[in-house]
Amino acid sequence: MVNLSKRLLAVAGLAGSCKTAADVGTDHGYIPVHLVLAQKAERAIAMDVNKGPLCRAEEHILQYGLEHQIETRLSDGLAALEPGEADVIVVAGMGGALMQRILAQGQETAQEAARLVLQPQSEVMAFRQFLFAGGYKITAEDMVLEDGKYYPAIAAQYVGSGKNAASFRFAQESQYLANAAGQSHRVACKFGPVLLRQSHPVLKQFLLRQQQQKQKILEQLQANARQDITRRRQELLEELEDIRAAFRLMDEADQERRKSYGLP
Repeated sequence: MVNLSKRLLAVAGLAGSCKTAADVGTDHGYIPVHLVLAQKAERAIAMDVNKGPLCRAEEHILQYGLEHQIETRLSDGLAALEPGEADVIVVAGMGGALMQRILAQGQETAQEAARLVLQPQSEVMAFRQFLFAGGYKITAEDMVLEDGKYYPAIAAQYVGSGKNAASFRFAQESQYLANAAGQSHRVACKFGPVLLRQSHPVLKQFLLRQQQQKQKILEQLQANARQDITRRRQELLEELEDIRAAFRLMDEADQERRKSYGLP
């Protein structure tokens, strides 16, 4: 079995089982090889915009004798994948803005998939907003810490923008978020609706670290009256309030779970 990093294991875990998995930006082809070897996918399509990564993926595929189950394709995003050809599409290890472009340009193909597994490495809040506004429902999330960096992973499914109440799918999935004010919409996009609902331990660790770092910076800036510093202090105060709101939402989720089990 191929050894995956924690980051890629989180991606593979959200992929689940499927007939055909497509991996966009496959690089070494680790995800397709893992899914086929683990019998999570009957076949896979490894795609990349550059020939170099595809050659490395092909070598890896041959190493495990999977050339009859894993196909490689030179593709800019989803361009070389037909709608409905893959029931699971993985797009991981790139910036959120690039991932938005890939999903927007391959909209029909993305919407036809039963599951998208997404791991934006930047602009995560904007990327979740893009999903909600585009009619995607976030069905699962995970988060890992690897080499000092936090990586969120998202599973999503297109359910139709016409049914998209207020452009936020988490509002249908979680009553405590649905009843919350606009701040909670922002907080859910920022930190992840499912991660918040699960009180995910890695998210808690991330929030605590962020809270400590931002509080320390705020204390260092308190005595400075410069206008740009004043603006930065206000930004930090707002960021700290979002973190406190995230903790409140997780506490409410924990309380709901305890009630469901008949616990005080």
